[in-house]
Amino acid sequence: MSAGPPVDDLGAVEDWASGLLAKLSPVERRKLTRQLAAALRQSQAKRIAEQKAPDGVPYAPRSSKRGLRGKKGRIRRSMFAKLRAARHLKAESTADEASVGFSGRDARIAGQHQDGSIRRLPRRVLLGFSQNELSITHEIILHNFIAEKYQ
Repeated sequence: MSAGPPVDDLGAVEDWASGLLAKLSPVERRKLTRQLAAALRQSQAKRIAEQKAPDGVPYAPRSSKRGLRGKKGRIRRSMFAKLRAARHLKAESTADEASVGFSGRDARIAGQHQDGSIRRLPRRVLLGFSQNELSITHEIILHNFIAEKYQ
């Protein structure tokens, strides 16, 4: 699946799913949000590994450190290799919400890249909701209701 343009308004997803989710018990909603958070974390990590923003645009390349007393030669590890690991990119869920993000020092580093807030860093959007995540959300919710109906 291609990433597609980022989804700016998640209200449409909320409106679509709210009627279905109201029929679930809190235990079933918690199970569903746990599945959703895990799938979204995996999707976000995959996209970060591909070095692409949610809209499918490649990240700006690293700047050259040559001549600045930095490491000479090519950097062989891709950007954000450690940040996309499950240890740093957390998926959390409750009966009412699912979230994927960073915390602590990881959040500060990711936020500086996400916003492009430091002058020397170009903006590299790490977390975002793309068409791929929208389709993953729809698939998981529908699959859950189909499985519930036929059990």
